[in-house]
Amino acid sequence: MRYFWAIIWGFLLSNMIFYVLASMQGGHYNFASASLFGIILAAAAMVVGESLISDPAEQ
Repeated sequence: MRYFWAIIWGFLLSNMIFYVLASMQGGHYNFASASLFGIILAAAAMVVGESLISDPAEQ
């Protein structure tokens, strides 16, 4: 379930960031590139969460 939420939040936050930055710069919002970045962001968050952050009970 946490992977599902990581993908949803990565998707939503990256689209929001892309929209706001495009609006501030007077450019065009690109849904495809924002969504791709969101998937990459979610994957990176999952990798960091699983490999770099360890649970103190496991040590």
